[in-house]
Amino acid sequence: MKKDIYKKIAKEVINTEIVSLNKLKNSLDVNFKKTVEEILNCKKGKIILSGVGKSGIIAKKIASTLASVGTPSFFVDASSCSHGDLGQISSNDILILISNSGESIELKNIIQYANRNKNITLIGIVSKKNSLLYKASDIKILTPEVKEAGPGGIVPTSSTIVQLAIGDAIAIATMKQKKFGQNEFKKFHPSGSLGSKLKSVEDLMLTGKKIPFISENSNMSSALKHISQKNLGHLVVRDNKKKTTGIITDGQIRRKSEKGGNIQQLKVKDVMTKNPISINSDILAVKALSLMNSKRVTFLCVHKKKQKNKTIGVIHIHNILENNIQ
Repeated sequence: MKKDIYKKIAKEVINTEIVSLNKLKNSLDVNFKKTVEEILNCKKGKIILSGVGKSGIIAKKIASTLASVGTPSFFVDASSCSHGDLGQISSNDILILISNSGESIELKNIIQYANRNKNITLIGIVSKKNSLLYKASDIKILTPEVKEAGPGGIVPTSSTIVQLAIGDAIAIATMKQKKFGQNEFKKFHPSGSLGSKLKSVEDLMLTGKKIPFISENSNMSSALKHISQKNLGHLVVRDNKKKTTGIITDGQIRRKSEKGGNIQQLKVKDVMTKNPISINSDILAVKALSLMNSKRVTFLCVHKKKQKNKTIGVIHIHNILENNIQ
């Protein structure tokens, strides 16, 4: 019975916050556009965020999100600004202050500092139109007054969800305008599951002398030595113009040998599989793994653009799995 009560409470909280987010969506105005454009045009200065209490935590998260999608930014603790940290804010900076009431005592010193310096752009994200922060801001994002979830509406819930959502919206808008895509995102997230998922075939493929090339006119005795040396279980076959014409696998060699005859005297081109599967180097490694699974192969040739007959690398399933890509 208690579980049903908890589930009911959870739904009430979520529904209250959904109502708040819908209010935010309908309240967006030209100041959102001004905020995004101001950030995009900030070439000489820094993007700095600050807030107090729960709003400070949200400000820290937004700064982190902005930085991760190509807009360098950082968080400054509002309380510390009254004890020397104001020195981190300078001319040409954009200062984004987040506060539900806009009247927090800790913000007053920062607001006054920003207003005294005409070259600092102050952006206020606040829900009270008659507040100090709203009146002092160069760009004013007025968030709707919302009902907090829970008894008495005393816990910051809906208001912080609204702040977080507007911050995410700013980050994604700047990201899209900068055309910040997967390749750029990957540079800022080299580790962890996100970094792994965004690795391309080019990041993992074997290149240069590690590619097990062999001429299609070589005899199979040479191929046998070569496949043992490279230890990949595959050879990439090329013609005299260095165009890829096929592949040979150790499985093919084994099956051919089992049929009898002197396989070592055969030419490579008589044993190889023609038209091997080749993928573009900029494809995500996770997609390469999916292709391997669907085609039931463990090895792929790699090419650039549309030059499928010019192998620039090879990728083995082990290269992918070793990087925790599944």
